[in-house]
Amino acid sequence: MPYPYVLLSAAVSLDGYLDDTTPERLLLSSRADFDRVDEVRASVDAILIGAGTIRADNPRLLVNSPERRAARVAAGLPPYPLKVTVSGSGDLDPAANFWHTGGEKIVYTTEKGAERVHALGIAADAVPLGTELDWRRLLEHLHDVRGVRRLMVEGGGTIHTQLLRQGLADELQLVLAPLFVGDPAAPRLFGPGGYQGGRLRLVETRRIEDVVLNRYEPTAPGAGPLPAAADRHWLALACALAADCPPSETAFSVGAVIVAADGTELARGHSREAGDPVVHAEEAALAKLDPADPRLAGATVYSSLEPCARRSSRPAPCARLILDAGVRRVVTAWREPDTFVTEADGTGLLTARGVDVLVFPEYEERAEEPNRHLL
Repeated sequence: MPYPYVLLSAAVSLDGYLDDTTPERLLLSSRADFDRVDEVRASVDAILIGAGTIRADNPRLLVNSPERRAARVAAGLPPYPLKVTVSGSGDLDPAANFWHTGGEKIVYTTEKGAERVHALGIAADAVPLGTELDWRRLLEHLHDVRGVRRLMVEGGGTIHTQLLRQGLADELQLVLAPLFVGDPAAPRLFGPGGYQGGRLRLVETRRIEDVVLNRYEPTAPGAGPLPAAADRHWLALACALAADCPPSETAFSVGAVIVAADGTELARGHSREAGDPVVHAEEAALAKLDPADPRLAGATVYSSLEPCARRSSRPAPCARLILDAGVRRVVTAWREPDTFVTEADGTGLLTARGVDVLVFPEYEERAEEPNRHLL
């Protein structure tokens, strides 16, 4: 998954508005929360806002604390994160504060938009993504070409919605301000339809003066062959479950989690669970579910090691159990080595039957850790 960690940051009124309709910007955060945002900015490699936010708020988007800038420099980083904006048309104001403060700037746009950016003389690197904007291509470019590992997104609401809908946001930091806007013409965090990816997971609630910070993580798996940010969480959990396995000299320690399309955890399991010396992780998890459960058809199986294609301890290997359950998507961290079974290829068996199998090699070391004695 060659994307940065994507952190969405927003402040809203109690009735869900980002701003009101007056000419002045509505300040929703408290002084202490503005300082927290500054701290988050100092911790990331890049900050992204949409062209609409530049037009509406004319922000500078800086790390304001001299101490935090100095700490970045001491760590070998530029004093300011890369500033990023997105504009399909390239219709941007060359006089906006965004271009004249801070460090490097980059505009992701279309081919025609890049021509306009150059014609306007905007002091930024213009990167065309083709005839239309593509968030996955944008994130890949930031990760692979610009070296961005952590990306903070500060708006606007359309961008937040798109990233959440496409499963590309790893975290939402939402500040709730104690006031009402009450104007249907004012901008909201999410428009009609909003985010339909299931319930988010609340990971932190913190009072900051008179506002409240809530941190959420998405839970809904990706669809088909496309990875989603929530896939990282569930695969990390599967790798952690492998550490619960009783040690063995003749079998791998593996963890597995089964998650419905809406992000509901259906079951989890690990190798040699409940004193069964030969049970596999996926087998243990599937055994906890009714085979007729309609959610299995849209579920994803996360396993720290690819499901086995052959085994001697039981009649059906885990890849066959997954197929029999009707699951059509599997995410794994580690392809099975030849330690016990030569040319094991559970992935091949599954994909030949139409199952989408995604391998996240960046989690391979975590999956190997409880099996070091076997390698």
